[in-house]
Amino acid sequence: MARVFLPRSLAPYTGGALEVEVPGETVRALIAGLEAAYPGLAEQLSGRLAVAIDGDIVADPYLEAIGAQSEVHFLPPVGGG
Repeated sequence: MARVFLPRSLAPYTGGALEVEVPGETVRALIAGLEAAYPGLAEQLSGRLAVAIDGDIVADPYLEAIGAQSEVHFLPPVGGG
């Protein structure tokens, strides 16, 4: 199962958990697994956060493959100028 890291702002949706293990072979499947475990979380993740898989930020992550030992980070948007 992939290790998923979530930003602190999503803690209310996960009962405080910021690191969870979820099965899934793509980011889309991973989000579906997160939604099954934590209803309402998928809406917070979809299109709002950047995704890094094994240290690489992915521009269009939904069909990106995830390995069984992958680390997936959902990153909050960063502002700046």
